[in-house]
Amino acid sequence: MPASYLIFAAIVFSLVLVQINQRAASPVLSIVDRWCRWFVFAFGAAVVCRHFEFIDRPFWVLAVSFFLLWFLGETLYNWLRISAISVSPLPLFPRYVLNQSGEEWPVQPRLLKIRGWLRGRGFHQVQALKAEVGGGIYLRVSVYEDEPSITRVEITFLPQTNGAIVVCYSLTTAVTDGRRVVTDNLYIPFAGFYPEEWLVERRPWARSLPRLLARHRARVAALESAPIPFRAEPLAELNARQFELDRLNTKLGFLNPHHERDDRGKITQEGRYRVWKEIWMLNYLGRSARYR
Repeated sequence: MPASYLIFAAIVFSLVLVQINQRAASPVLSIVDRWCRWFVFAFGAAVVCRHFEFIDRPFWVLAVSFFLLWFLGETLYNWLRISAISVSPLPLFPRYVLNQSGEEWPVQPRLLKIRGWLRGRGFHQVQALKAEVGGGIYLRVSVYEDEPSITRVEITFLPQTNGAIVVCYSLTTAVTDGRRVVTDNLYIPFAGFYPEEWLVERRPWARSLPRLLARHRARVAALESAPIPFRAEPLAELNARQFELDRLNTKLGFLNPHHERDDRGKITQEGRYRVWKEIWMLNYLGRSARYR
């Protein structure tokens, strides 16, 4: 089969994935589509150059060259995005407020099933929160707890530019020795530092809440310390957590000191590299970089 037919089939496959993902909003499908577009660009450009005799080099040399060109182009694009975020007024750790607009849960069948599943497993809603990330765009978080208030589930709705909504979960349990067990599938690059007493496991590929909950409970059960109920309400606890992350990452050099941010941006050069690396790992491998 001619290479041009295979490339055309890959283009059609990528377009179909985009259409499906407009409804599913699946990070896994996004990863497949990114790899597909990368290979289509590399091999498609090589076929065009060979067919029209633009460059007199072997096909595999052209394909590898265009493969690297895509990498360099996307690297430049991501670096410019990180730099723009660093100097923008958008908060890296936004402050949450109570969501009293009545829009705490999107009315979509696939998302309503999640709420029904939580209720069926004994979880109840504690608070609905939101945080503005700029331009009138809000992160909406619905917080649920189980009956003994030991496991807290934060469900974050991330709006996409195509109108789809990605849903992510963060499960938290505190234990008697002061540590905090966190299991999430957040698909937002972080790349910063967590407090030493936080036992964080990020699983971006895990899109099933039941499986993520089972994994979280297994991690808690493996500890010698017993879980304890939450006492603080989610709003106060979440904002305190945001403040602590900002303080810690400023202290450890991921963020510039507050008095220098107007001139140098919020993120240090080392921090920008770490964010760039995590963007690549999330976008093409579906994994979060492990930082301590």
